Amino acid sequence: MTLDADLALLSRLRFVTRKRKRGGTWGERRSTRRGAGLEFADYRDYTPGDDPRRVDWNLYARLDRPYVRLHEEEEDLAVLVLLDSSASMAWGEGETARWPAVQRLAAALGTMALLGGDALLGAALHTTYAFWGPGRGRGLLPGWQAWCTALTPSGAATLADALRDVAARTQRPGLALLLTDGYDSDGLRAGLAALAGRGHEVALLHLLTPDELNPTLRGDLRLVDAETGAKREVTVDGAALDAYQRRLTDWQAELRALAGKHGGRYAMLRTDVPLRRMLLEDLRKARIVS
Repeated sequence: MTLDADLALLSRLRFVTRKRKRGGTWGERRSTRRGAGLEFADYRDYTPGDDPRRVDWNLYARLDRPYVRLHEEEEDLAVLVLLDSSASMAWGEGETARWPAVQRLAAALGTMALLGGDALLGAALHTTYAFWGPGRGRGLLPGWQAWCTALTPSGAATLADALRDVAARTQRPGLALLLTDGYDSDGLRAGLAALAGRGHEVALLHLLTPDELNPTLRGDLRLVDAETGAKREVTVDGAALDAYQRRLTDWQAELRALAGKHGGRYAMLRTDVPLRRMLLEDLRKARIVS
């Protein structure tokens, strides 16, 4: 799937939100707020000071009582695409490497936001932060896709500070899509709490490579931490791999519970899965897009 070839698909997809995020400009997303939008919602009794143009005069002629037509306003959604861009995000090789999958998914999610009339903010989170936007409108698509393509992962994860900074910068609550390998567990706990505290609804997108899900390594090995350079000698045998799989299952459950604690959602995404399937199957199943 290429973004340029699939703009029609991305324009049909919408983000699923459990809360209404008020305070934006008019867009293409229906709100529960009653006002002067285009979609009829209900009637209420006329009160002095109401605009006479909003009175339903046909209904007044039948009932001899003035009623004002109410409409649902349409407003944009604030969408935050947040990329954990620490060095461990570069794990993997070839077509299943994590970082290219992250870049493709981030570009697609931001494209969905811009095509849907939503307000988009992008942030790459590592030792130093890189921001894009906020902005809205399909005219910004080339700049957004170029920004995603140019990002390079580096440094150690500092998700707690980075997500607190994002939360402090945002003026209005929105949908925060966090793309991460999940290895900074303490940072995620503090960071998600900061985002939720500002009213953001978090979708935790946990991207793992095939060799992280099903390791094939065996024997006596020296493991080197991609971010800190710390080394550890280990022996990998059948028992160690069984323990690894149990811990992996527990870890995913912990991250799902962490997202749920703050009213968010969790999706584990395999980097060897095509982007179209991620969007149409995995993220739909997680009720993140529709």
